[in-house]
Amino acid sequence: MKTLWNKQQEIDFFVSSMKIATPEQLFYIADDGHYYAYWPKNYKGKTETLQSRNAFIGSYTERWCKDLFGEIAKEMGGYAVQGVVCEEIGLSKKSRADLAICKNKNTMQEPEDILFIIEVKMSVVWNWELKMPGSKKDLVCLGDYRTHQGNPGLLRSDTMLKGIGKSINIRVSSDKASRIPIIIIGNTPVTQSYYEKVDHLRKSGVVQGFWSVNPSPLDDNGENIKNTPHLGFYRFDSFDELKDNTISLLNEERKFFSSMQSRKSLGRIIEIANRENTFEEKAQRFLDLIRNS
Repeated sequence: MKTLWNKQQEIDFFVSSMKIATPEQLFYIADDGHYYAYWPKNYKGKTETLQSRNAFIGSYTERWCKDLFGEIAKEMGGYAVQGVVCEEIGLSKKSRADLAICKNKNTMQEPEDILFIIEVKMSVVWNWELKMPGSKKDLVCLGDYRTHQGNPGLLRSDTMLKGIGKSINIRVSSDKASRIPIIIIGNTPVTQSYYEKVDHLRKSGVVQGFWSVNPSPLDDNGENIKNTPHLGFYRFDSFDELKDNTISLLNEERKFFSSMQSRKSLGRIIEIANRENTFEEKAQRFLDLIRNS
């Protein structure tokens, strides 16, 4: 059984990264020589912004998500593929999909072979201190994100805006992207200022959800949102819950559409579409008319 994001994943990240990176690339160094993953809230010394860790945590979390979703993809007869390129739907070599579930293992994909797009927006959540007595390296957890000065994962406004922008670019690139679900994966909640936004984005179909795969981002049973009112944000507490929701999205045929019409034009489109016999035929006629109007 796959486990979701937890403190052990962050320990694994630091341990594996220190095989190829120096502590100075992964930790802040305080005035007193202490190594911190984030500046503690009570730290009053000189601070700086650590950029070098971003590439390491980005690479680690994308591989971790590939492994997590790989089992789900296999059950659906597909493959979890990193760095997918599909120019037709706005996924260029400079703006690849972090991860996608596809019908084949190729990096270069056709729109009809992409089943699911996943943008990975994860980071180190807890604060860690690296202690190096002698030749040993020990990691000590100092607390959850309430105890440090950083805003990890989906708590960052710039991270949210990048995820939203990427999704909109895919949606407006081609009608061939209209059937592909897009999920933004994180390991933190979203801030309260984004509750209405993520719900609106889900209801409008731009994205199908901002999902957190970290069941317990706060220590000591801290208040931790499970979901927003309309499920724009959703926190998963088990792999089975994640698998069931992903498979449900993959199995349910949907279409994204957007338009700005006058009431008269929209009424005409609805009237014409309503002449079809079945719900499915009415929907298809409506979509065709919207696209061609």
